[in-house]
Amino acid sequence: MQLHWRPYTFRLPSALVSAQGRWLDRRGWLLRLEVPDGRLAWGEVPDLPAAWRTPEPEHPPLAEALAQLPEELERSWLEDQLPALPGALACGFGMALADLDGLAWLEAPASAELLPAGKAVLPALETLRKQAGDQPRCVKWKVAVDADGEERALLERLLQQLPPDWGLRLDANGGWDRPVAEGWADRLACEPRLQWLEQPLEPNDLEGLQGLAQRLPVALDESLRQCPECVDADWPGWRVHRPLAEADPRPLLEQLQRGVPRLMVSTAFETGIGRRFVHHLAGLQALGPTPVAPGFAPAWQPEGPLFSADPQAVWEAAAP
Repeated sequence: MQLHWRPYTFRLPSALVSAQGRWLDRRGWLLRLEVPDGRLAWGEVPDLPAAWRTPEPEHPPLAEALAQLPEELERSWLEDQLPALPGALACGFGMALADLDGLAWLEAPASAELLPAGKAVLPALETLRKQAGDQPRCVKWKVAVDADGEERALLERLLQQLPPDWGLRLDANGGWDRPVAEGWADRLACEPRLQWLEQPLEPNDLEGLQGLAQRLPVALDESLRQCPECVDADWPGWRVHRPLAEADPRPLLEQLQRGVPRLMVSTAFETGIGRRFVHHLAGLQALGPTPVAPGFAPAWQPEGPLFSADPQAVWEAAAP
């Protein structure tokens, strides 16, 4: 196989604000593998903030690690090297190898809508209600950003505005302590519109997360990447997977193909190459035993040829 790669950069339409900070700019590298029979396979190597990534041993910078790879690769050699590569490189190559093996690309179902943090949540929800008409939606609100009392007051107003047939997800990104999380659980334990609390406590507090999960639905996100050894294999709740924030995505692909329940696919704000792959995973999830809206934050997704569903168009858009 012949390896080609090139960098890309882009900016989100507006800054994403969460308990982990403010994020606006995104960069990474696109991969193209060419095999002797002329087929092309595509992958994406994301350069993500540390808070989004799986902790791993020290590696050289991604650009340096890419430059050290040979231009001609044997698949068997690449498969052997994959576990030792930086996770972002393993992600890109795993995606390309899955593409090479052939995927019947599926479309993703309608995404949950990501609402902005803070006071902007209320006008954003009102705008979304007008756009949706009579169609039910699922919305996600980033919390643990402002003072807890302010957010609790906003929650009450949000619940008053939220239509009775809409779903609600709250994402604290690990920003609450146990007393704060318990206070929110007291209020939401009997709320029928709540789909789950996403990562309400820090990633390694599995005991606290399990305690909350006995009271209301809890989804793990950062725990899956930052403290995988802390996650019990029998965790009863949802697992929010960001394929481009993990390593080789083929194990997740295989789980979704088998119909493993309570897996949800979320975005790390990909180019069109990565987006095509995560949309396929979301399409598989929708066919499984626990279908649910993926988390693609459509209002934060940029547009243009770099985000095309055609990998060649994405490749050309990233050309220097």
